[in-house]
Amino acid sequence: MTRPILILTAGFGEGHNAAARALAAAVERTLGPGTAHVADAFALASPRAHHATRRFYLALINDAPRLWSTVYDWIDRTQFLQRRLWLFRREIRTLASLIETDPPLAICCTYPLYGFFLEHLASLRGEHLPTFNVVTDSISIHSLWWRARCDGWFLPNPDSADVLRAVGIPDDALHVRGFPVPAFFAQHAGRLSPPDLATGARPRVLHLINSGLHHAFETARLLLEETNWEITCAVGHDSRLRQRLERLAARRPHPTTILGWTDRIPHLLMTHHVAVSKAGGATTQEAIAALCPLVINQVVPGQEEGNYDLLRRHRAGAFAPTPHAVLTTLQTAFAQHGRLWREWRAALRPLARPNAADDIARHVLAFAQRRTMPARNPVSSR
Repeated sequence: MTRPILILTAGFGEGHNAAARALAAAVERTLGPGTAHVADAFALASPRAHHATRRFYLALINDAPRLWSTVYDWIDRTQFLQRRLWLFRREIRTLASLIETDPPLAICCTYPLYGFFLEHLASLRGEHLPTFNVVTDSISIHSLWWRARCDGWFLPNPDSADVLRAVGIPDDALHVRGFPVPAFFAQHAGRLSPPDLATGARPRVLHLINSGLHHAFETARLLLEETNWEITCAVGHDSRLRQRLERLAARRPHPTTILGWTDRIPHLLMTHHVAVSKAGGATTQEAIAALCPLVINQVVPGQEEGNYDLLRRHRAGAFAPTPHAVLTTLQTAFAQHGRLWREWRAALRPLARPNAADDIARHVLAFAQRRTMPARNPVSSR
């Protein structure tokens, strides 16, 4: 039986989980069902503590972003966590058990702390398993991603590779393959797209609402008042907000859809002209894969700053921090039959890598298979 690929994730931001799911699906497309094992050692080690920590993290980034920014920057500058691995003894024991129970062919980490856990276990076991970091952020890449021992880093774009190159990671360990997104994007590339604005089609706006965004209702209200646009709002699990928006939508003359939680986000991104959303890692990268420009209305300090910076550098979207700014930005984008929108969409094409998950899976498998023979020493960076 084929040894599995172990994919490690954590529930501190949906980008880590989304990348892990897409990569696991790609591994199983290559090796067959059951050959990818996705695990969250934090959730497995202490379910209750993990739930409480995750709630605290979400409250911190949504309600106290300046405090979160201070903590994020401090951890980035110091080695506080990596020198206190005893704080994570349960998670490390859980990870050791996962490896011993079903020894993997290789390990892919979509959350950065695992690199230190694996480095510690390797020192105890005297064996280093092929390990790769699948970086889920762009440009503003935390030092936790690159300080631990690793065989390679998969980056979502060249801009991010430049950041790791600047801190001394050698070129042969940097692999610009893109962010792992669902296969749907590659399968429907060129087949799904929004209607041509140049022919007079109504603009389609997708509003992805994050539960921690204070302006969510006001932004949605203003969008629903725009009489010439088709609007889709996805509110997640917020049933109260969904009911309020459904009442507003009932009065609109043009197509309007109010969704709760949905697994149709890839299809929605590919069939709408613009998405309004926070600058989450998964959302940003899936929008890029769909060639759907983003109007970003929230940026979590630290990890999300680089996601917006990527779009800003390539002139492939906009930042609109208030509801009225969102409306004005969209009106400008759709003016003159969508002239600015077409510029944004064209700028996304060089960034889009809808086959990223399969490319990463193939690289990991090829590397792991080569390691069955004597291999070079893994890269280590401090």
